[in-house]
Amino acid sequence: MTRVLSTEAARSSVHTMASIINGDLAEQIRRLDQEGTHLSQPDVWDGSLAAQFRGSWPATSKSLRTVRTELDQLRQRVERINADIMAAGGNG
Repeated sequence: MTRVLSTEAARSSVHTMASIINGDLAEQIRRLDQEGTHLSQPDVWDGSLAAQFRGSWPATSKSLRTVRTELDQLRQRVERINADIMAAGGNG
């Protein structure tokens, strides 16, 4: 028999993780991407080092969007796993 368990501490961590991903963290990543996009405009910020930034920004921006997507998928998986454990009677 396979053990299933979801203690109150686990349920609290699942909830906290979801709140962080859906709230502050996702918003901070979105804002970081927005500010980087703003700085990548030569009419806003220019010079040789700013041009270097512009050259690397598209990859960084894509990475930020990927992280947001992956974090949301992680949140969904964790919530689903916990729901499945609870449905199996694994409450602590």
